Formats: sequence, C-alpha cells, structure tokens
Amino acid sequence: MKKNIVFAFLLLAMLVFMGVSCKSAPSPEETPPEFSGITPVSQNAANDAKARADEARKRAIDFECPAYFPTDWEVTDARYGAASILPKSTAEEVQRAAALFNTVADEFDGLVKKTVQLYAQAREDELMAVRDELIYSGFTSIFPEYLEKADEIALTALDQYEAGDYYAARNSAVAAINEYKTLLVGARVNLIRQEVIDRGFNVYDPGNFDKADDIAVIALDKYEAGDKKAAEASAEEAGLRYSMILSNSWTNYAGDRRKTASSERERALSNKVNIAVRDIYRDAEAIFSQAEETLGEERYEDAAILFTEAEALFAVAGQETEDKRQRALGIIKMATDKIGESDGAALEAEKIIEGDLR
Repeated sequence: MKKNIVFAFLLLAMLVFMGVSCKSAPSPEETPPEFSGITPVSQNAANDAKARADEARKRAIDFECPAYFPTDWEVTDARYGAASILPKSTAEEVQRAAALFNTVADEFDGLVKKTVQLYAQAREDELMAVRDELIYSGFTSIFPEYLEKADEIALTALDQYEAGDYYAARNSAVAAINEYKTLLVGARVNLIRQEVIDRGFNVYDPGNFDKADDIAVIALDKYEAGDKKAAEASAEEAGLRYSMILSNSWTNYAGDRRKTASSERERALSNKVNIAVRDIYRDAEAIFSQAEETLGEERYEDAAILFTEAEALFAVAGQETEDKRQRALGIIKMATDKIGESDGAALEAEKIIEGDLR
C-alpha cells in the first residue's frame, strides 16, 4: 500500500515537471508574432526606405555626383553603408534603420539637385564643342540638313531638362553628341579628300581616288538609311584610302618639286645669277641643299616645301638679274644717245663755221 502511494507521488511529480518544462521553453512555432515587437508594417517601411535609398544612390552615381562633390559623396555613402549593417532584430532597430535610410535618400537626392546643373552644363559644353568643330570643317555647308537633324535632338534634350526629366534629357544629350560625332567623321574624311584635290594629288592615284569616292557615297547612303554604325565604318575606310593617297603622293610630289627647282637653278646659273645677285642666289642654294638632305631622309612633305622655296628664290634671283640687265641696257642706250647727240652738235658746228668762212 505504501509502495503504491510513493509510486503515485513520483508519477505526479514527473507529470508536473514535464508540464512546467513545456511551458517554459515554447517552440519557435508557438512564439507569438508580437514577441519581438516587429510587425509586417514596420518591416515593409524599412524595406521601402532602403529601396528609396538605393534608387537615390543610383541616381547620384548616374549623374556623376562622386566626381563633382567627392567629400559630400563619401560622407553620405558612408552613412548608407552604416544603415545597411544596422541590426534589425527588434522593432526599435528596424525603425532606426528605416529612419537612417530615409535620411540617406534625402542626402543623395540633395546631391543630385546640386550636381545635375553642373552635369547638364558639361554635356552642353561637350555638345557645343563637337558642333563647332563640325561647322568649322565646312561639312555642314554641304549637308545643312544633317546639322538640322542633330540640332533637333539637342533642342529636345534642352526641353526635357527644363521640364525636370533629367534621365530623358541625359539620353537625348548623349544621342545629340553621338549624332554630331558621326557627322564629324564624315567631315574629317571630306577635309582629307579636299586636300588631295587642292594639292592635285588625285592625279597620282586616280583609281584609288575613285574607289574612295565610291565608298564615301556608300557611307552617305548608310547614314541616310539610319545605319550609323555602318556609315561610320564606310566613312573611315574612305578616309584611310584618301589618307593613303595623300601620304604616297608626297613622295611623287617631292620628286616633281625637285625637278622644277633643279631646272630653275640651272637657268639661274646659265644667266650668271650667281654673279649678278650673289646674296639671293646663295640663300636659294642653301635651301636647295637642305631640301636634298631632307629628301634623303624620306621626309617628303618637308622636302617638297623646301624645294618649292628654293625654286621661288632661284626665280627671284633670275628676275633680279634680268632687271639689272635691262637697267644696264637702258643706261647703255642713254649713253649711246648722248654720244650721238654730241656727234650731231659737233657736225652742226662745223657747218656753221664753214658757212662763216665762206
């Protein structure tokens, strides 16, 4: 009987102990939601604040805030980093993180407001520099409609900026700059082509010149069809061909200039220029010798220029010699005339004397 009572007592004690243990250590699933104090609403607010900060930070990067205001950027970005590692285990911690993210977002937005004016001015300066170079090249006087098309894109960017649509304005400004740069490729090709023509170098390689012209026409067709990439590629190929003609032609041109300078030099020597006008001839001879040395160094463009200068000086020396010769002949003629006049006067005097004697 006594054993039964003890057994019952032990069993009761074990059941009570187990019940207390279960209540003192509830499973995670049994923990009520309000235990940590974090509610779905507060958690969403923290997530929204971080998303807002992320977007503001991206805007700041897109408009180059770190470059324009590096110190302000470093401070704000450090706060962003601090907000990202804050603990978020309790409602109070979540609220603190949300508040800091919102503060950081405001600071990033403030940076963007300060930067966007500077950024827009930089894009405008870049745009105008390319546009001015394009106009200066003379290309737009040949194709004014191309400039008008690029200008329309630039004006669209201005309208978007003034309306506060900064991303659209940025994209339009970049598009306008790219349009001007594409046209500038064509303008530079045209300048090289015009130099070939002005110097008369197209006669040295007419076949390659005609081929370059054909490719240049293809480039224009591609541009008008809207295929800017293909247009640039064709224009660059045409430019390479014109440049090759220009480079190779200097060799031939230098040889031609040497021939004409040599001919002028020989003419000067045959006319005794080296005696009549020594100083001019000496200068021409020095330049001619320098041209010969430069040609030997394969500096064809410089050699051609020097031969041209020497040729001009030999011609000047020849003209000076001819002028001197003409002046000398005039003096001789005057002297001869005076001698003739003197002889006539003597003859007349003799006649008078003979008359008086009679």
